[in-house]
Amino acid sequence: MSIQFLLSFTEFPGTSEHCSPSQMLPELPSLFDTSHTFRMLAIIHEWEGMSASHTDNTGKYVSLLLSKAGLETAIFYLWCQKRYTIFMSVCSLSIIVADWVMTILMAAVWLLGPVHSFTPCLLLTNASATYAALPLPMICLSLTDYLLRDKALSKGRAFLKTLGNILLTLLMWLLAFMCSFSHADAKLMDMSCSKRLKKALVCEVEESKLVINFIAGIFTAILLTLLPFCSHIPQWVRDADKFCEAEEEQEKVGNNLLLTSTLCPETKGDEKSYLTDTIHHRPPLWISLILGFATFWMPFLAVSLACLVFGLGVPAYISVNLLWLECTNSLLLGVLFWVKSKTLGPHTNLPENLCSWHIYWHISTEMQPELMVPELNPSKEKRNTYDV
Repeated sequence: MSIQFLLSFTEFPGTSEHCSPSQMLPELPSLFDTSHTFRMLAIIHEWEGMSASHTDNTGKYVSLLLSKAGLETAIFYLWCQKRYTIFMSVCSLSIIVADWVMTILMAAVWLLGPVHSFTPCLLLTNASATYAALPLPMICLSLTDYLLRDKALSKGRAFLKTLGNILLTLLMWLLAFMCSFSHADAKLMDMSCSKRLKKALVCEVEESKLVINFIAGIFTAILLTLLPFCSHIPQWVRDADKFCEAEEEQEKVGNNLLLTSTLCPETKGDEKSYLTDTIHHRPPLWISLILGFATFWMPFLAVSLACLVFGLGVPAYISVNLLWLECTNSLLLGVLFWVKSKTLGPHTNLPENLCSWHIYWHISTEMQPELMVPELNPSKEKRNTYDV
């Protein structure tokens, strides 16, 4: 028998230690048994040595949950859109609320002292199952929201849309919570390892398979897509930075001359070389948008993938977080921008995002050198119809 992961903050022997479960622990699948999914175990209590020194890990779970909730609150305040007519914004807020509720409940169990060790086990097991059920409906409902959204909403309709998003989000959480209670196994299990005279009380928690596959799939796809263009990527990034700086200068001085000088050459001698460089070295629009996505999100994807490669199991109540949700949101908006920009150009009616899609549109082959761009950063009234 073998166990793929043990979620713990103290060293616990692995499969080479010949850990033997007691009769309280059901048989776990072999490492090479593909008919089962690997199980992750959260260690609640452990005893070690001849003296059987006891360690209660509940406080460490509180610290972990508190760190996540605090970090996500900061991310939401600094990065996330706070327009609740957008379903994804309501989802972001709901994750923060759920994180703080779980943190408070776990802290109460730790401070008051559980009557039985089953209490933290019940919280961790059901929380991981609930969070694991959320990613797919969040993605599907957010995509539907973007596709069906009106270009503009009156104040009355905006209120109803916000109320509808809140009710839909509550229903999604309620269904996920009910599903977690129906299939999650919150049994407290006893495990012992005779080699180090170590014993532990553990319970099973779940990973989010969708989040794992999303991170691994997107990282691999980006790497394979951009690899043939690696020699041009530094120049494309510099061009994007120039456009971004020009946009900032335009906002300061309130004219378009800076954009014109950035986009078009000043002399006829430069124009010929500019045209040649544009034709041969500008990326296709879809490559440009992938570059824009990778520039912002590749560090997050790389760190997350490294945790998976090195066997650092992450339960669903940690992996389903605001960073992953914003990364998914950027991917959805990038795809929709690519589709809509075919007819609308860079100024679509999509909400603002962490990735500057319109900047990367301008460095792509969609932006012909002879085009004069009257507005790179149009007024909020024209560009952002989500400000309701």
